[in-house]
Amino acid sequence: MRVMHRAMMVVSAAAMAVVTGAGSGSGVEAPGAGVGEGVGQGVSEHGPQQGPVEADVAHHGHVSLWGGRLAVRLSTGNHGPSDLAGATARLAFSEPPAAGQRLPAGCLWGGDRVVYCQSGPLRADGQDSEFRLDLRTVGDPAEVSMDITTVWNGGAEDLNPDNDKHHVLVPATGDLYIY
Repeated sequence: MRVMHRAMMVVSAAAMAVVTGAGSGSGVEAPGAGVGEGVGQGVSEHGPQQGPVEADVAHHGHVSLWGGRLAVRLSTGNHGPSDLAGATARLAFSEPPAAGQRLPAGCLWGGDRVVYCQSGPLRADGQDSEFRLDLRTVGDPAEVSMDITTVWNGGAEDLNPDNDKHHVLVPATGDLYIY
């Protein structure tokens, strides 16, 4: 429970940076940086690991668009070698979803086109953390693009940063576009 509370504080800090425009102008400064809690720590069966850790956060899933509905399945995993306390993914949409929609537990709005989702603990080569978002769009767009990136991984050195960044173009065909 303490890890989830800490994770939600980090997600809240990330959203706050986007909403208030703090930082370098990119919208996000490394959430947790400067806070000191959880940064540079992995988790093992013996408790938190101190110091720098290596891990490989990866996002995969699918997205579909049809009739003003946007369905997203986001799975976040860790290919190791160290366990992580969690990771935060940023999903940015080219078209804004309709306002006032509820998100699953662990996700929050970071603006009118951005959603942050915080995974639970990620074991090295363990099971993924998964989120399913069912969003209404403003109007009925012919296509939407979605950018997925990791904005926080507990300060771990990512051994393969290319698999946690995706750009997906989603035509309104109802087909699943896999990333």
